[in-house]
Amino acid sequence: DSLRSALTTRVLDTLGKLAKNEAEKYAAFWSEFGQVLKEGPAEDFANKEKIAGLLRFSTTHTDKEAQDQSLADYVGRMNEGQDKIYYVVAENFNTARRSPQLEIFRKRGIEVLLLSDRVDDWLMSHLSEFDGKQLQDVARGRLDLDDTDDAEKSERETAEKAAESLIERIKGVLGDEVEDVRVTHRLVESPACLVVGDHDMGAQMKRIMEAAGQDVPDSKPIFEINPAHSLVQRLDTEADEDRFADLTHIVFDQANLAEGGQLKDPAAYVERLNKLLLQLTDS
Repeated sequence: DSLRSALTTRVLDTLGKLAKNEAEKYAAFWSEFGQVLKEGPAEDFANKEKIAGLLRFSTTHTDKEAQDQSLADYVGRMNEGQDKIYYVVAENFNTARRSPQLEIFRKRGIEVLLLSDRVDDWLMSHLSEFDGKQLQDVARGRLDLDDTDDAEKSERETAEKAAESLIERIKGVLGDEVEDVRVTHRLVESPACLVVGDHDMGAQMKRIMEAAGQDVPDSKPIFEINPAHSLVQRLDTEADEDRFADLTHIVFDQANLAEGGQLKDPAAYVERLNKLLLQLTDS
């Protein structure tokens, strides 16, 4: 064990020097063995911080698929007062880059790691912090950005109060398909998004386990709506309850699709969408 520990330390130190002094050679190493290195924080707790320093990611800083940004690079660019490293996990790079959950982060100039490798969700479940900064999934739990001022908090509270009746109507339609429905603080341009509970399994990990035929803990998404979006405002004014139900399901399914999910009943989605399109063309 002591020999293996000494060898591991020597290899990690050598890789650290390579990353620092010969970036191109390290990039070539990463393209070949990065997936293996990402298993390190779960397999070698004693060297977790060292291994974390060797990891490379795509981020919104470059918006490129190349995994060439370190966690130290991210920390060095963090906004004043920011105390978390934010990340999003998706099935592929484009889904991650275009995730609705990034909208408020892009608006405020907060960098987010774009994770799309199959190992990433599992990696992040073992890599809870780096350099004293907590790693936070942007699609998990309630979003509480530290730089929210009093005026914005008041505006949020007003929006939540005004949307109470709409939220109750949506809950009545979706029923046990969701854990909760609430006003979002993540979205700027999109009408809605799906969020994972604080202690629930991430969507990507859930899909991987299901594909492998493993038992998956039962959990439901939280449906967040953006009251400022014209589609949600249209929903709020819809008096026909059948049309309201169809539109609610469409917005919910679209939020599922936007984060890379699979619809339980694609045919029902198409049928509802076509019905509404025909109503628009007839009007």
